[in-house]
Amino acid sequence: MAYDNLIVERDGYMGIITLNRPPANPINLHVLNDLDGVLTEWEKDNEVRAVIITGAGEKGFSAGFDIKTAGTPDGEQAMWRGQEVFSRIEKYPKPAVAAMNGFALGGGCELAMSCHFRIMVNGERVVIGQPEIDLGIIPGWGGTQRLPRLVGKTKALEMLLLGTRISPEEALRIGLLTKVSQPGQLMDDAKALAGALAKKAPVAVQIILDAVTRGLETNLDEGMKIELEGSNRVGKTKDAVEGMMAFVEKREPAFKGE
Repeated sequence: MAYDNLIVERDGYMGIITLNRPPANPINLHVLNDLDGVLTEWEKDNEVRAVIITGAGEKGFSAGFDIKTAGTPDGEQAMWRGQEVFSRIEKYPKPAVAAMNGFALGGGCELAMSCHFRIMVNGERVVIGQPEIDLGIIPGWGGTQRLPRLVGKTKALEMLLLGTRISPEEALRIGLLTKVSQPGQLMDDAKALAGALAKKAPVAVQIILDAVTRGLETNLDEGMKIELEGSNRVGKTKDAVEGMMAFVEKREPAFKGE
């Protein structure tokens, strides 16, 4: 299927989505609809076990919401659509890796935070943040909720209320990033991570993602119940048998998602 605002590729068990509106790759309603379309296409596809989301060009991952659409019907619809699509990424049954090839600001930062892992290229002008306050507005696609969950309340409030843009090194230090890549190494690092994730038992990966995401939305007792349900489910899979047999036989397991 063709998408107007994205480049969609496959590499083994990895699906790669590139935001294709360089140099800033702004996000509008059409981008969000295309993202949702790819997620729908790949959700039940056993040949895609991990997803990478990156940006076209060398300047930025995404500058966020397409300001040119503000005040239009499409812009108004994008407000709730962004929350819907980013929440879907966060709850996606396959791990999503944000490979940030440059700045990630506003909605670009929010898109990255909805992914399960975040890798960012290092560079003098590469920054990440939620600068909406400088425009007299607030983040609308999950920034006020996901940022404090990732970096803690105090640091999140500093970034949100001051519009602070931080470097990749600081973002790694505070837990916002999984890894900082050197120039020219970003996609290699992203593919290495996604490839490693794709080798794991797909059902177990799905259950862990679900248990962690839902568990963080409730208390410990309820989270333990979610974990027990998941443990019972995964224990009945063929992959669980394969994993144990491979361990005993001292070989690499061949998981099939069954």
